[in-house]
Amino acid sequence: MARRVALVSLLVADYDEAIAFYVGKLGFDLVENTDMGGGKRWVVVSPGSDGTNFLLARASGDQAEAIGRQGGGRVWLFLHTDDFAGDHARMSAAGVKFLEEPRHEAYGTVAVFEDLHGNRWDLLQPGA
Repeated sequence: MARRVALVSLLVADYDEAIAFYVGKLGFDLVENTDMGGGKRWVVVSPGSDGTNFLLARASGDQAEAIGRQGGGRVWLFLHTDDFAGDHARMSAAGVKFLEEPRHEAYGTVAVFEDLHGNRWDLLQPGA
């Protein structure tokens, strides 16, 4: 049996605001947006066909304190690309906040950006 991480829950403050960011600014696909009743929705976005999907989970109660801090202030999500320059330019033009200029490391070309709540991500084109 093959195994893989299929979904990672990402706490958000508002479903529609999160969809606008992940789909509109990062270019993810909206895989599912199902009303679960009681104000809850099952919202899944995907960076592409061979990436891990994200469940955009609206925080409730004490969970709200963790919005934007799920990685403890560190980069904890890594968005791989085969077109760093194109994705960086498109995301920058869409208003994605990059925290640094692109840099070349032994492992590839990378730049840190924040999502709409301040979670830190690497946009990374792995080296050959």
